[in-house]
Amino acid sequence: MLHDEVLEPQFRFESRHLIGHYVAIEKVLAAEYERMDILTPGEAHAVAARLDGVGTATLTARPGANMSDIAFALERHVEQGLERPVARWHVDRSRNDLQSCAQLMFGRDRLAGFARSLLELGAAARDLAEATRELPMPGYTHFQAAQVITPGFYLAAVGEQVLHSTRRLLATYDGIDACPLGAGAMAGQELPWDRDRMARLLGFARPQPSALTSVASRRWSAETTAELGLLGAALSRFATDLLTWGSSEYGFIELPDELSGISSAMPQKKNYPVLERIRGRTAHLGAFHLDALLGQRNTPFCNLVEVSKEANTHLLDAFESAHGTVRLFTEVLRRLSFRPERMREACEREFLGGFSLANALTLTAGVPWRTAQVVAGRYVVLAAGAGLAPAPGDPALLEAAAAEKGVTVTGAAALLAEAFDVRRGLERMSSAGSAHPEAVRRLLEELDAEHVRLSAEWDRRAAAVRAGAVETDRVLGLAAPRKGRGELRDQPQTARSCSTGLPTERGENSVGTDDDARRKH
Repeated sequence: MLHDEVLEPQFRFESRHLIGHYVAIEKVLAAEYERMDILTPGEAHAVAARLDGVGTATLTARPGANMSDIAFALERHVEQGLERPVARWHVDRSRNDLQSCAQLMFGRDRLAGFARSLLELGAAARDLAEATRELPMPGYTHFQAAQVITPGFYLAAVGEQVLHSTRRLLATYDGIDACPLGAGAMAGQELPWDRDRMARLLGFARPQPSALTSVASRRWSAETTAELGLLGAALSRFATDLLTWGSSEYGFIELPDELSGISSAMPQKKNYPVLERIRGRTAHLGAFHLDALLGQRNTPFCNLVEVSKEANTHLLDAFESAHGTVRLFTEVLRRLSFRPERMREACEREFLGGFSLANALTLTAGVPWRTAQVVAGRYVVLAAGAGLAPAPGDPALLEAAAAEKGVTVTGAAALLAEAFDVRRGLERMSSAGSAHPEAVRRLLEELDAEHVRLSAEWDRRAAAVRAGAVETDRVLGLAAPRKGRGELRDQPQTARSCSTGLPTERGENSVGTDDDARRKH
């Protein structure tokens, strides 16, 4: 029962998603054994060459042979393929830091991969913003039409949010980029392992300073899922606006048929369920963070199955849900079109220039600001009551509204024409970051520059991982790796997770492997 419910599913998960990281770690450890003269160069090379042949289908969970433990199975696979025993291999070792390191490498790689997807979303938002920064549309506050904006202005905010999240993910990456290897079971190790070198060979920026933290903490998973949850909250708000704009009452946007749905009963409807899917998926991201967080609270600070395995059960699901959400949103923005005539009509039927009229009454007629607001509001009430459109307006009504407050207004017609002109509603904005098309253009240029910078930063971190892999193989006398760390040649690049997540710990004895799988390989 334990094998069926816990051990084998976790073994299957690790063999699909973490085996490349285990192999990379074992190769680095072999290089360290050679450096410390624990293994001869020939022994280290033989071990590493055997490790290089491991793939996702090489190992099988077998309770009687390897206790259904990936580390034991990998060890036995190597031993049974060596021409002669290497007695000192695995001396002064623990699975605790090995598992912690493999899990962290998995999370680190997934985080970097997701950041790439997020940068694509930001680029899609900025491209659409540039194409629509001249199109007037109503902006809303408190669910009411408020001021004239453009889709480009709104989408620039989407792009800024995406880059903000990417920066935070970069900071998260740097914060967790500390190698646990060399911590041992919890108190360190007896041999003089070079933890700085091991960290470098595995692509880490540094070793984790505390041996206890190395094996006891999985704060990196809670920090990562927290960022995914925050991003999900922002994306849900953007999706809500798109859903609103796509409704029949607004009709501001349209998606192509291949991204749309129909009603089985009402043929006149064109639905956008993809937006509902996006918003619905964002809820999972917050739930995955809560799952990781609650799995760690009220536990002792030590190596513990509850924290190292169960608390991270849905980590892959969190990354895949985030990636799928972002992928859908990216495609929506790439295929989304706006309907300028509907947006302009909405602007023209709303009194969106009320704020500008109050400003003009103060700046040109000397009306105190609060009084000017009352006069402008009163005019809107009178004009709407009379069934008038905002433009051209009725100068007599403005003069009457001003007279009620003891104010005399001259040039009322010009004031109304300026205040309620839709195009002028954009052009009047002069502050940086405003809805003025040129201000949007300048913001998009800044976002483009930040995109380039962040892309370079992520490239630099990926290069450190690749460089570590190359150096490890050079030290061990192996051919240069063909792919990045953790990307074995028969390992699927995208795969759904099993239900149980990261590995379950067993005893410290009884190693073995699947002989049939070894012979097949």
